Amino acid sequence: MESTKVLDAKGLACPMPIVKTKKAMNELEAGQVLEIHATDKGAKNDLAAWAKSGGHELLHTEEGDVFKFWIKKG
Repeated sequence: MESTKVLDAKGLACPMPIVKTKKAMNELEAGQVLEIHATDKGAKNDLAAWAKSGGHELLHTEEGDVFKFWIKKG
């Protein structure tokens, strides 16, 4: 998935990754993709639940201790 915008949330603890994600998603148009890099393990469940509730598409991978997410705005 090609990113429209990248959000670096590494080193941030809950709830900041989701707070920053919501703010960044508000700046995107439907169909655009936000890429998020986070180190907080809780971000995996938080972002999955938030994306589902908002009707967004989510993909994620793990590279070492960094979680990478791609959210396509619904």
